[in-house]
Amino acid sequence: VRGPDGNLVVNREQAKTVKLIYRLFLDGYTFHSIARELTSRGLETPARKKRWYPGTVESILTNEKYKGDALLQKRFTVNFLTKETKANEGEVPQYYVENNHEAIISPQVFDWVQEEIKRRREGRGRYSGVSIFSSKIKCGQCGGWYGAKVWHSTDKYRRTIYRCNDKFKSHCKTPHLTEDDIKEAFVRAVNQLIENKADVLDSITLLKERLTDTEDLEEERDRISTDLNLLADKIQQLIAENARVAQNQDDYDRNYNELVSRYEAAKTQYDKTCEAIQYRKARSRQMDSFIKELRNQDLIKEFDARLWGSLVDFITVYSKDDIRVTFKDGTEIRA
Repeated sequence: VRGPDGNLVVNREQAKTVKLIYRLFLDGYTFHSIARELTSRGLETPARKKRWYPGTVESILTNEKYKGDALLQKRFTVNFLTKETKANEGEVPQYYVENNHEAIISPQVFDWVQEEIKRRREGRGRYSGVSIFSSKIKCGQCGGWYGAKVWHSTDKYRRTIYRCNDKFKSHCKTPHLTEDDIKEAFVRAVNQLIENKADVLDSITLLKERLTDTEDLEEERDRISTDLNLLADKIQQLIAENARVAQNQDDYDRNYNELVSRYEAAKTQYDKTCEAIQYRKARSRQMDSFIKELRNQDLIKEFDARLWGSLVDFITVYSKDDIRVTFKDGTEIRA
């Protein structure tokens, strides 16, 4: 909200809800399941409504103001007489101001969430479901994802089961699961993991050092950045020389196109390298979170939704008697 001086100040009550939204998302909840959870808790939206929608959750998870930054001129006035405004799609400059106001979410957590949103969108529809379960159950036969299906939707025998979304297209023989099946498999697998906690933590620490080191990638990024600057200078020099001295235009076009082609290829490689660095950093944060959670966890007696989100990457179903839980460190346990 804005204070008397017009600057943004933190609303402490709303800040609690914002922090909850970020935690639930990183625990594996989808936009839909977060909206449903907040509505069931009776928490108010920023507009003081009681019902939450997935779009509201997404807007909170992607708004830079929660990490203390501000993007100015997201909208601009088209007509000063009618006060008509529109979304800024490049018509006027935008200005990004860091540390503009007090943050609710740390920049590290905010950036982690943006990477997770991108990862989910690239996940072949995995995260399209409204349940915390439908985004984490994989068919062991076709590799597709399980989704929620309602049986007897109009009578007293109504219940929700989870089944391969491609069951009829791929003719999968994998069984459906009830929520109790999923919860029981999770409890068994987590307790097996905790019983071997010391060995698992040693393995994860070594694995993290090997999988998340970015030194080589950062050196490659810096080298490509130097090449890009040199190529950009050569292109500018070529353009300036062509404007100053009469040249054979066929030769000029050939040289220009060659330099631009080299620049674009280098830029593509630069972008890929930066993405690889960000992926490894996100993986490192994920493994740190997993290590912290496992180190402090004792054996469990019943299903815990928070642990489910923070520890489990996915479950693979091969048969009723062969359900395997893959944890976020890569460990697979047959439950």
